[in-house]
Amino acid sequence: MENDIIENIERVRASLKEGVTLVAVSKTHTAQEAKTAYDTGIRDFGENRVQELLEKKANLPDDIKWHLIGSLQTNKVRKVVGEAFLIHSLDRPELALAIEKESSKKDIVTDCLIEINIGCEDSKSGVLPEHLDELVELARSLKHIRIRGLMAIIPKGTQEENREYFKKMKQTFDDLKKKESENFSMEILSMGMTNDYVTAIDEGSTLVRVGEGIFGARDKNRGGNQNG
Repeated sequence: MENDIIENIERVRASLKEGVTLVAVSKTHTAQEAKTAYDTGIRDFGENRVQELLEKKANLPDDIKWHLIGSLQTNKVRKVVGEAFLIHSLDRPELALAIEKESSKKDIVTDCLIEINIGCEDSKSGVLPEHLDELVELARSLKHIRIRGLMAIIPKGTQEENREYFKKMKQTFDDLKKKESENFSMEILSMGMTNDYVTAIDEGSTLVRVGEGIFGARDKNRGGNQNG
């Protein structure tokens, strides 16, 4: 298993373009498996669940950057603010306000990505494109949230179907660059997972989330509905 992880990481790295961040999605995998990836030089890890992120963070080296990539319930905000390096799943006003409130209490600024439901799928989280402007304007007004870009999990489809969604995300990303301010910037475009990250990079992704492509098939008994 250890050798498989190392070989997988080498293969994924070889397919990345310069400047693209690789987040190893360690959700449902053990801390030891994550440590194997860490030992190859990986420093960015993604988790779906707040509790699993906190447990791994407590048992792995301090220089890891932990990315929360799964849906975030407002009642879990208190636990994750100040612990996650980047929250990828800011997708609604009430969540923005909850993160703002908790960050203000802790006197910190929390880095977030706005998650867009670019395929308008009922089964996925993310702000619908028609509600994006409202969320953007709210986020821009908050003092303890710093928006650093966008995230999307696209619908399953063919490579060309995937490409069209990635193009839409890149266009939205570029459009929002016009609204950049001190706490709102388009630095990170988080799109692309194990099966489509190469296409995502071709269309402008700056951060890819790879889980099964590094760690192998996940333990489905441990849950998690958004993957890498």
